[in-house]
Amino acid sequence: QVQLVESGGGLVQTGGSLRLSCVASRRTFSISVMAWFRQAPGKEREFVAGIPWRGDSTYYADSVKGRFTISRDNAKNTVYLQMNSLNPEDTAVYYCATGRFLADRGMDYWGKGTLVTVSS
Repeated sequence: QVQLVESGGGLVQTGGSLRLSCVASRRTFSISVMAWFRQAPGKEREFVAGIPWRGDSTYYADSVKGRFTISRDNAKNTVYLQMNSLNPEDTAVYYCATGRFLADRGMDYWGKGTLVTVSS
């Protein structure tokens, strides 16, 4: 079992920034990627960004490219999501997840989420 704990959510004005963190209790051989997803009110959960535990590749949804940056600290089992130029459409509960590949069905463990609210 892997526990994921997110932090860093909150209320920010349009154009502002937030940095989310996600700490994993441990890593296992079968878990190769970490990702952030989000779910806005009344909408389905969507992929935001992903990163493997090894290598330099990063992956982003088109809606956040150029504004969000995902990074990791392997020594701390921690993944970050730096969010800049936030707008009200970014308002959502942000979930950290880890698993085998970068898709909703590829995630094996999920955090409880952290709320990000962007005011206009």
